[in-house]
Amino acid sequence: MKKIEYSEWKNDYKSILESFNEKKVLFGFSGGKDSSLALDFVLRAKNDFGFDFDVHTGAFPIHRYTTAEKRRLGEYWSARGVDIIWHDFIETDDEIKNTNNPCLSCQRIRRGLLKSIIAEKIDNIADLVLITSYSLWDIVGYSLEHILGEIFLDSKVPKITGNSKRFIETTQRFYPLIRMNEGYTVYRPIIKYNGCDIIYTLEKKGIPVLSIPCEFKEHRPKRVLERYYEEMGLRFDYDRVFEFAKRALELPDISVCTSIDKDTYLEEVF
Repeated sequence: MKKIEYSEWKNDYKSILESFNEKKVLFGFSGGKDSSLALDFVLRAKNDFGFDFDVHTGAFPIHRYTTAEKRRLGEYWSARGVDIIWHDFIETDDEIKNTNNPCLSCQRIRRGLLKSIIAEKIDNIADLVLITSYSLWDIVGYSLEHILGEIFLDSKVPKITGNSKRFIETTQRFYPLIRMNEGYTVYRPIIKYNGCDIIYTLEKKGIPVLSIPCEFKEHRPKRVLERYYEEMGLRFDYDRVFEFAKRALELPDISVCTSIDKDTYLEEVF
C-alpha cells in the first residue's frame, strides 16, 4: 500500500486549483472512500489557494444515510470547517428496488438533484466548477466493461442513446479536468489513484467514511471488479490505462465531451 501525499497532489494540480478563485465550486460528497479523500485534499487546498466551495450530499439510497451516519460524518467534517449540505429525497428506496437496474435509477434521481442545485445556486454557468470523485479503479473497470460488452462509439459524433450514450458517459470520466464549451468546469481530483491506496490513506489519517454498504452494490460491475483487484493485489498506472483506452477503445478526443450541451450533459452524461 502507498499513502497518497497531499503535497504531491497539490503540485500536480496547482494550476487547476489556482483557477478556482472567483468561481462557484460545488463538491459532490457521497461519504464513500473516494469522495472522503477528495474532500480532505480540496479542503486543504482551499486554505492554500484561497478559494471557497460548498459540499452537497444527495442522501440516497435512503438506507445508507441514517440519522446516526449523517451525524457521525457531519460532526467530523464540521470540526474541520466543512458544513455538509444534506439533501433528502421524497423518493424511497422502494422506487428503485424493483427496477431492472437500481443503480441507473438511483443515478437518475441524483442527477435530478444536481440539476436543481445548479438552477438554485448558479447565476452564471461559466462560474461553475463541479468536483466529483472517481478513482483509477473506476476507469479500469470502464475499460473492461467496454471490451467485454463491446461498447464502442459508433461514430466520432456522439449519439446520446444506447451503447453510444454509455460510451460517452464513461469516456468523459477518464479526464481529470474538462472545461466545457459553455464555460463551466468538471474536475475529478483523485482519478489517478488506486482504490487500495485511497483506503490506506484514509485509515492512516483517521478520516471516517460511510459505514452502511449499499444493498444494491452487486448491480454495479465496478464493485465486483474492485474486490478482484483487492484479492489479486493489482495496481494500475493512470497514464498507461489512459493510453490503452485511447488505442484499444478509440477513446475520442476531449472535444467530443466538451461540446455536449449543458442540459444533455447534466441530465444524461455527468
